[in-house]
This record gives sequence, structure tokens and C-alpha cells, in this order.
Amino acid sequence: MSQTLHPMLNVAVKAARAAGSLINRASLDLDLLKVTAKSPNDFVTEVDQKAEAVIIETLLGAYPGHGILAEESGRTHGAADSEYVWIIDPLDGTTNFIHGFPYYAVSIALAYRDQIQQAVVYDPTRNDLFYASKGRGAFLNDKRIRVSRRTRMSESLIGTGFPFRKGDNFKRYMKMFEDIMVTCAGVRRPGAAALDLCYVAAGQYDGFFETGLNPWDIAAGSLMITEAGGLIGNFTGESDYLYQREVMAGNPRIYAQMVGLLSKYSRVIADDAKPGIGAEPLDAADQEAKELPDWSPEAALAKAEAEAQTPEARAAALKKRAVRIRKEDAGR
Repeated sequence: MSQTLHPMLNVAVKAARAAGSLINRASLDLDLLKVTAKSPNDFVTEVDQKAEAVIIETLLGAYPGHGILAEESGRTHGAADSEYVWIIDPLDGTTNFIHGFPYYAVSIALAYRDQIQQAVVYDPTRNDLFYASKGRGAFLNDKRIRVSRRTRMSESLIGTGFPFRKGDNFKRYMKMFEDIMVTCAGVRRPGAAALDLCYVAAGQYDGFFETGLNPWDIAAGSLMITEAGGLIGNFTGESDYLYQREVMAGNPRIYAQMVGLLSKYSRVIADDAKPGIGAEPLDAADQEAKELPDWSPEAALAKAEAEAQTPEARAAALKKRAVRIRKEDAGR
């Protein structure tokens, strides 16, 4: 690389390339691959595990006092109380990988006091290295990248990811998909969120949205977006998205229009109920309240009550109010 990288970013690049080399070697003979299902449609391979191990070894070899949050091993490595935490997805797009579909990546981010400071996303099939340091811009290989300049949804290409885990609300997603699809030039779903976010940062997508993602899916890509001049948040446009299992990104003009389309589908998890990594979807009562009309005073009151009560009382109140409003609507 022609430019001087931050020392921590340099170590992340070294780790990503080492993992990428291992992944490329394994891709030459997929028939020998051992695949395990973590849950329906959610797979892990020995390559995921070996790639994660080499990443962690490289990072902790340079910074033994740092913490680790990794997809396959969680927080079992590193210093649990460190203000520096590496957030790692050793192979984002495992399903693509095991089918020989060349769209997957290594994703590594460094958070300091919960703020992403360094990020690397490496596409081993194309030898494309996306990287960013906070305040220093985002790059693809040695070229500075910027989000697109499109201003109209009707001209925009939007990336997404389909729900695929058991229990995901697919009907809700299809409503979102329809609202976006009829307003834009096209929707794409290649299957690796880390790369999708980098493509927004590089201006190849104009926007992106997905539900059900974990921090390691989006941490590195989120810094690429902001350093490339874009915006990223939850469906209501707020910056609290890393643990909310919903994310939306885009250039500023398209992002604003996507907020208008997707905010009614937000299921943001309240801070007092946030279970952390791997947060579960809202329960049925919370979901019913989220499906109340945005414009109704009842919905606004329900939201206020939900924020003020205990989780148990909140669930009961929201369910009761949702049933009453549906009856009132039916009688109109």
C-alpha cells in the first residue's frame, strides 16, 4: 500500500489477508469441507473456525490486552474488561462459500469504548481490500471511495438481505421489500452484509437495508459507510443500530428517503430490555404495537407507555391496546 496505515489497522489487514489465504485454499476443494448447521439455514464450516483462529492469533499477538468479540467463539478470547474490542466475522457469506458462489468476505473491526475506530473487509475471491480509519477516509485497495451522488430513489440500486433463520418475520420483510422495490431502480441480494455495506461506501449501491444482523456482520462496514460520506442507522434513522438487529445505510439523500419508507417497520429494542449479542426478536405483544398505524395517537401513547413500564407490564398494555384499536378500526 502506498499510504501509511494506523498500526492497529495494519495488524487487522495482516490478519484479514491470512484468513483470506486460508479461505482461498479451502475453496479449491469444497467437496472435502465439513459443514455443520448452527440452526436451520445458518451454517458453519471448519474454514470459519480456522480463519477465526488465525485472525485472533494475529490480533492478540500484537495486542494481548485487547478484547475479542467473534462470531464463532464469542468473547472467550482476549481481555474481557478491555476498552479495545475486536469484532470479527471470519467468513461473512458462509452459505455462498460452501456452494462455490464467489461473494463472501473477512470482516474485522476495532471498537474503542464502543466506537468503531478501525475496519477491514477483505474479499479473497477478488483480492479486494476495503479499509478505513476513523477520520481518515475509506479506501478500496489504494483508492479513496465515496458514496454515490444519486438523489432519487427511482434511479437507485438498493442492496438487501432476505430473512433466513427460523422464526424470522418473513411476511413483515416482504412488506418492506415491496415498499422499496416499487420506488427504486432495482434490488440486489448477494448474501454477505459486510461486502454489501462496502459497496454502498464505494457508490456501487445507493442504499442497503437488512434485519436480523449481528454486530460482527456490520461493524466494519459501518465505518466504511461513514468515512465514505454516507449514513448508517436503524430504520428510524437513529445511530443506535449495532445491537438492534436492523440496519439501513446509504448516501445522505437516499438514506433520508429510505427512513421515510422503512421507519414504520422498526422494531428497535428498548435499552432496558437489550439482551446484548444475539438479541431475540420482539415478542408478539411488542410486534403488535409496532404494527399500529404510525399516525395514530393511540400508537404514540402506546410507545410512551412502553418506554415507561416494566417489560411485563409493557407487553400486557401493548397487547390490550393493539386488540382494542383493531376492533375500533373494524367498526369504522
